[in-house]
Amino acid sequence: MRARSRDGSAALEFAIVAPVFFLLLFGIIETGLIFFASTDLENATNTVARLIRTGQAQGMSAADFRTQVCNDIAPLLGCNSNLQVDVESFSQFSGNSFSNPIVNGGLDPNLNNFSPGNAGDVVLVRTFYKWSIITPLLQPFLANLTGGQHLISSTASFRNEPFS
Repeated sequence: MRARSRDGSAALEFAIVAPVFFLLLFGIIETGLIFFASTDLENATNTVARLIRTGQAQGMSAADFRTQVCNDIAPLLGCNSNLQVDVESFSQFSGNSFSNPIVNGGLDPNLNNFSPGNAGDVVLVRTFYKWSIITPLLQPFLANLTGGQHLISSTASFRNEPFS
């Protein structure tokens, strides 16, 4: 009779430990996805920044430039309203100011400039992606925007080459 009283103890112990285990497992997976998406966005930003730096983006429209970014982030990140591309040009590195991308807990919708500049200009290329946190219990820890989203951003700053 006493041996039967232990039936199901492993299942009960697993039921106690399982929520913590799965939360930890999903947290690791989600954090890994965010880092992978961040690397993907960083690569796309560097690729399109090279188009500006070498003068290949001269004559491109903002939509064409955004399409170039979308082509590089396509497998993991969607090319939808969560993606914002901001390109600003300056005459020199010092004395410039640019706005904080987060305004009132959300991404600033005005960060959609496209000014690739001319030869010798200093250019700042910023890309932003609002990643929706999938695991609800992790939103307080991973979200840095309202609505349970995490802002992934990438920046490239450089001086344009002397293209003609």
